[in-house]
Amino acid sequence: MSSSTDTPTPEDPAEAVSPAPSTTPAPRPAEVRAKATPTPASTSTLVNRLWSYCELLRHSGVSTLDYVEQLTYLLFLKMADERANRPAAFRRNVPEKPLVPEGRDWKSLTTRSAEALLDHYEFILKDLGQRGGTMLGEVFTKAQNKIHEPAVLDRLIKDLIDPYTWTTENQDLKGDAYEGLLQRGAEDRKTGAGQYFTPRPLIDAMVDCVQPKPGETITDPACGTGGFLIAAHAHLVQNYEDELYGDKGRALQSGAITGYELVRETGRLALMNMLLHGIGSSEAKPLITIQDSLARPPKRHYDIVLANPPFGVGSVTGESYTSRTDFWVPTTNKQLNFVQHIYNLLKTNGRAALVLPDNVLFESGAGEVIRRNLLNLCDVHTLLRLPTGIFYANGVKANVLFFDKTGQRTGGRPGTRQLWVYDFRTDQRFTLKQRQLGRQHLDDFVDAYHSGGTDFSKRTPSDRFRAYDYDELIARDKVNLDLTVLKSDAAATKEYASPDVIAQEIVEELEVALAQFTAVARALKKDVPQDTR
Repeated sequence: MSSSTDTPTPEDPAEAVSPAPSTTPAPRPAEVRAKATPTPASTSTLVNRLWSYCELLRHSGVSTLDYVEQLTYLLFLKMADERANRPAAFRRNVPEKPLVPEGRDWKSLTTRSAEALLDHYEFILKDLGQRGGTMLGEVFTKAQNKIHEPAVLDRLIKDLIDPYTWTTENQDLKGDAYEGLLQRGAEDRKTGAGQYFTPRPLIDAMVDCVQPKPGETITDPACGTGGFLIAAHAHLVQNYEDELYGDKGRALQSGAITGYELVRETGRLALMNMLLHGIGSSEAKPLITIQDSLARPPKRHYDIVLANPPFGVGSVTGESYTSRTDFWVPTTNKQLNFVQHIYNLLKTNGRAALVLPDNVLFESGAGEVIRRNLLNLCDVHTLLRLPTGIFYANGVKANVLFFDKTGQRTGGRPGTRQLWVYDFRTDQRFTLKQRQLGRQHLDDFVDAYHSGGTDFSKRTPSDRFRAYDYDELIARDKVNLDLTVLKSDAAATKEYASPDVIAQEIVEELEVALAQFTAVARALKKDVPQDTR
């Protein structure tokens, strides 16, 4: 379809929008390779080219954060255009409605220049943002243009984005370059984006352990840019493609996978990411809800919860969530509250995998109460101790906890029989530059996780993987789950890491300590009576 070359005015009527869920089946990879299409540039090449232009934009008064935001709008429009123009064989010769309506799409930008281009871009942002109650409308809600120089916008669109194909070889738009850009934003710690980014290899390993199945509902109560949701969808398409037609396929597209996010700008990225990966429909109800997940009890329950909850203390207002009468114990510790919330999110026999900092394993008071209840009412079966150097926030010592909401066993016996601990921390060294975490580094853990099939008691132990019985766990002081499996080889042999590695570890330890002292200082400040003189 060709687009008009006349610039629409804000008074132009918007196209009819229906909030009904999509009935389109989940996408299916092409069975026939597309004919003569341009060879796409590599993901890293595209991302590096766009990121380098950020330096030039800073001279035009566009900050790094604003630049990334504008790129997300433009790349979404470009990639939606590529998705709409995929070969018919890929779409199984079934008509597919474009994500973005004609006249507001990428082609309508490439036919304009100078002030007309700037005006039309601003019109698109405003018009699409007014489509309330839809995924597309939520993507562009309150979107504003931050690139006010027509020449800068023109070059960005026509020289740096439009000439390149942002698709993979089989024309299945995976959005890898889009995710690469988000990762580069996370690497720029000054923007604060790193707090939303979980390493993709870790996400994939967690999904490979939980193994979502068709018909199951999946959520992430702190979804960030949607990494867990997209990985779960990819797992389903890869392993159950032939089943994702009819009712199961429609359910997958219209609410089987949903997320919640506190920060609107981050939720916007998640919605874009999901649409570009074939999850949901632009005219359907948004699959990401912008809200404080901890503020109230859940109205819906899920088969699977995957999450990396944000670190911090208290609610948005700094208060504890006293209104959550479904919690076992009130606390201002955000991670402990997320553990309680995720327990309540799960259906009976639902499965959870969540990234948690070390303090959740040993904190006394509310932490002890929560651990006791979790071990009693769930099968807390696996703990993965993660190494440092894999998150963009320095000094993070984290773990992945896997549990099933089984309830107590017959006779009032606790749900947990054994907690298997995999030590992936001792003598493991990763950095964000020289030695990045890869999915292959987690192969041994995933194999160990599944070594007993569905019977965790039949798992195969190893030097890094062993089980702790319930009685042993509950007898530990304050039900401390800060468990180890290995002793450091370096300590045993008096072999030490290189000075630069040791220095980095010292920095990370100090940053952890500083974060803990900061949390204590805030708590003390809150408790100190104010001088009213």
